[in-house]
Amino acid sequence: MIDLTARQVQILRSIIEEYIKTAQSVGSDTIDRKYNIGVSPATIRNEMVSLTKKGYLVKNHSSSGRSPTPVALKLYVNELMREKELSVADEVSAKEKIWNSRKQLGTLLAEVSKVIAERSHALGIAMTDDGTIYHAGYANLLEMPEFFDIEVIRNVLVLIEEVSLMEQIFNSGNSANIVQIVFGQELGNHKLDPISIVFVNVNAGGRPCRIGAIGSSRFNYPYLIPTMKYFKALIEELT
Repeated sequence: MIDLTARQVQILRSIIEEYIKTAQSVGSDTIDRKYNIGVSPATIRNEMVSLTKKGYLVKNHSSSGRSPTPVALKLYVNELMREKELSVADEVSAKEKIWNSRKQLGTLLAEVSKVIAERSHALGIAMTDDGTIYHAGYANLLEMPEFFDIEVIRNVLVLIEEVSLMEQIFNSGNSANIVQIVFGQELGNHKLDPISIVFVNVNAGGRPCRIGAIGSSRFNYPYLIPTMKYFKALIEELT
């Protein structure tokens, strides 16, 4: 973030949060109208051009607006957003839903994928060290504009049916963070550009597993990140 001024950070955060809400490219007029930046639309436009040159924004060819790149979204997750503190009700509800499945790993992971799907409003997924994959929440994808394209849906379904592809994705999450994020634009398949995979590595009774969510890159990260951390801790406690 050292290459950004305070004003650029403020504008970039506003663009990202507006994009997450709307799934639409964001223009300077929108930022001026909805966010209290304190400078003119012309200044916002100039800063957006600078942010584009720095690799944080990409211009939409069909409009004057811009969208955040994976670099910008990772910056947002790592430095700009504030994680939401999970409520006691959230934590108790999650524990209750998987409690009866705690003694059998396959059943536990199947239930965890269901709860993650419910909490993330996306596709919940879990994978064991022997390549068994559990998933739930397909209908959630159909509510996201990014998945109105049948080719995007098809490529996601192919992805979760191929253990080797999922292994590659999980192994590509190499940040020092507990919660890993891999963006579709990093996968070399443009049909997966709109998606992201958010996951954690879990030690389930001595067995390495992964649990996560597949959905739009516009996840509610301030809520999803602490949710994934909680599930990791919960599974390791129960197993």
